[in-house]
Amino acid sequence: MAIKGVEELRAVVDTAVTEVKITDVHTHLYAPCFGDMLLWGVDELLTYHYLVAEVFRWVDMPYQDFWNMSKKEQADLIWKTLFIDNSPYSEACRGVLTVLNKLGLDTGKRDLEAYRQYFAGKTMEEYVDQVFEISGVKEAVMTNDPFDDNERKVWFESYKADPRFEAALRIDPLLNTWDQVWTRLKEWGYNVEEELNPTTLKEIRRFLSEWANRMQAVYMAVSLPPTFEVPENSSRAVIIEECVLPVCRELNIPLAMMIGVKKLINPGLILAGDSVGKGSIDTVEYLCTNYPYNKFMVTMLSRENQHELCVVVRKFRNLMVFGCWWFLNNPSIIDEMTRMRFELLGVSVIPQHSDARVLDQLIYKWAHSRRIIADVLFDKYKDLMETGWKIDKSDIRRDVEKLFGQNFWDFVNKKL
Repeated sequence: MAIKGVEELRAVVDTAVTEVKITDVHTHLYAPCFGDMLLWGVDELLTYHYLVAEVFRWVDMPYQDFWNMSKKEQADLIWKTLFIDNSPYSEACRGVLTVLNKLGLDTGKRDLEAYRQYFAGKTMEEYVDQVFEISGVKEAVMTNDPFDDNERKVWFESYKADPRFEAALRIDPLLNTWDQVWTRLKEWGYNVEEELNPTTLKEIRRFLSEWANRMQAVYMAVSLPPTFEVPENSSRAVIIEECVLPVCRELNIPLAMMIGVKKLINPGLILAGDSVGKGSIDTVEYLCTNYPYNKFMVTMLSRENQHELCVVVRKFRNLMVFGCWWFLNNPSIIDEMTRMRFELLGVSVIPQHSDARVLDQLIYKWAHSRRIIADVLFDKYKDLMETGWKIDKSDIRRDVEKLFGQNFWDFVNKKL
């Protein structure tokens, strides 16, 4: 039955978005079998690198003095500086409070020790269950780096599949620091040299194939600088064209490119020291044009790239835009980007991913994003109603299911 008015429309949209189960297509989380690599709890929330960068807007201390503190001491400093001495309305600070509130804790008391006691009474396994339930996330795609020794050990010795956690093969070291990592491949039994000769390229393909199959990776992923270009006379460009794309095509998995990060412009801040630059859309066009049987997922870090990226996505069925990445994950920008994408691409987008590094962040990032996406959807359906178009509840449920999960899985499984 068609929806009859804007009040009913608002209620139907809100219900559909609130109840939908989410596939979070890009996170930095880990399944419980990875042990301490899965970060969770209030001290991890407070020492997340967004808040580290923010606290140094206020504190006057050497960076190394901060890093020499214990995790608890760092969290105490951040709590006092950003939450007590100043109003915590930045998105990163608000996110911490949303998590505590959704967990049923009294944020009005501003009692950090009470919050710590709450988490101290939890086991990792039960807290994973709780976070997935509260956030409405059905499954999250991890970021899995075979060059990380701790992670590598788990994959070989103790990995236990969990249907809530999918793998993505992260290949940043291979592409961005080949001159440093080729010796590691050689140590692992791959017949490679620093020179990218035919034998080395074949062995890189073997490495990628073996790890993608070991992980059952749903895609390969790489974070790239704004200067990233293909074609180019560089090891990165050669490995992409001669190794990554052939293996992705053979396995029918996308290459997810996250373009625009400038690493460590302030090395003293470590993870918090990265910045942003405008990338080249020409590279995306080149790859989609010249490799029509490869699938590409792309998100770009610069706000200035968003419109031209949307236009390019309109032109290529092998390209999917996803999420509001990193510095773009702020309500005003999410709203702007989501409206533009819906206006240019209709339902055929993946509007958001959490990029969560701390398990608890699934709660706030999806609570905040659901609300924004629901507001945009309401406006778009209201525009349709004003033309005389009849909208049924089932239409809205169908669209919401696509936006929050089905579009990703349809793209991953698509054969070109």
